[in-house]
Amino acid sequence: MNDVIKKEHVFAHPIQKVWDAITKAEEISKWFLKTDFKAEKGFKYTFQSSGEADCTQITGEVKSADPYILIYTWVVMDTNVDTVVRWELQEINGGTKLCLEHSGISNYPESSAVTFFNSFNSGWDHCVNDLESFLMKEVHAR
Repeated sequence: MNDVIKKEHVFAHPIQKVWDAITKAEEISKWFLKTDFKAEKGFKYTFQSSGEADCTQITGEVKSADPYILIYTWVVMDTNVDTVVRWELQEINGGTKLCLEHSGISNYPESSAVTFFNSFNSGWDHCVNDLESFLMKEVHAR
């Protein structure tokens, strides 16, 4: 089974704007999930969906938050499986290249690993699209 989901996207936005959107709780909560996230090594965060009948909660710990590389564990509610999410940003031609990886999915029991992989894979596609939409609105709102 493929154990790593990889997404790449180029944003026509400065690297600091993209970094803020993925590291500041108030911005993450606008385009992704409600959170108390802090991009500080050792910080234990919670992401929580809202307004849905089947509320989902994700918890984890920030492992690294160096300039433009963010790594944290990802634990889905009612599981005890740690996976790892890694965001890396690079400045390119006046924009920002995002490389997103979600690994460790084979740590789930075999019966659910494929389901989680497929769910995360499509979820990260939506996430990148939502981030793009958020950044576009932020730029036009100023």
